[in-house]
Parts: sequence; C-alpha cells; structure tokens
Amino acid sequence: MLTILQSRHAKTIALEFEGKATKEDAVNLDSHVKERFKDSEEFNILAIMHDVDGSTLKGMTNGIKFDAKRWKQFNKFAVISEKEWIGTLAELGKYLPGIESKHFRKDELEEAWEWIAK
Repeated sequence: MLTILQSRHAKTIALEFEGKATKEDAVNLDSHVKERFKDSEEFNILAIMHDVDGSTLKGMTNGIKFDAKRWKQFNKFAVISEKEWIGTLAELGKYLPGIESKHFRKDELEEAWEWIAK
C-alpha cells in the first residue's frame, strides 16, 4: 500500500510504501503528480520502504507504465529502507540517464531530505 506523506520540499513527493503495489497505488500516484507537476515539471521522490511483500502483476504493470510516462520528469529518487535488496535496486538507479538515486537507512532520514533538497 502506498501512502503519500506531507513533503518538506515543494518539488518532492514523499511517500511511504508497505505491502503490495497495486493498480490503485499507481493511479493515485499518477494523479498526484499530474495535479502538482502537470506533465512536464521535474520532481523528486523520497520513498520510505517498509516490508515489501511483492506486487500484483497488474500493479507492477501499472507501476512500469507510470515510470515510463513520467521518466523525463524524475530528478532525484531517495529510498529509505533497511532492506538490503531495496537499497541495491535504488543504487542501480544511478545508472539511469537523467536520474540521481541514493539509498539511505531509516536512521538517515534527515540526510535523505538534505540530499534531495540540493
């Protein structure tokens, strides 16, 4: 389940994720982006990831569609998680053109906000 949180930075979407990604999560996130950033403004994502159980196939498909649709709008992606495999995936994001990504542990939330605001 995806929960959109209050952001500290105007160009950043803060969210918390636990459990399974669903189609509704992708639709809600896309609506939030469209409302705040239209179809062309850049934005960052700060994602706090808890226990991720996997994803429904439909949810994953819609998540990929969201990523592809918004690709040129992504700027920075900060992932906060204690899960090593999530951190590894986040670090791989630095190889994607035009996107900076970085993994932080849960006790580094302030550092994540500082990094994303630079």
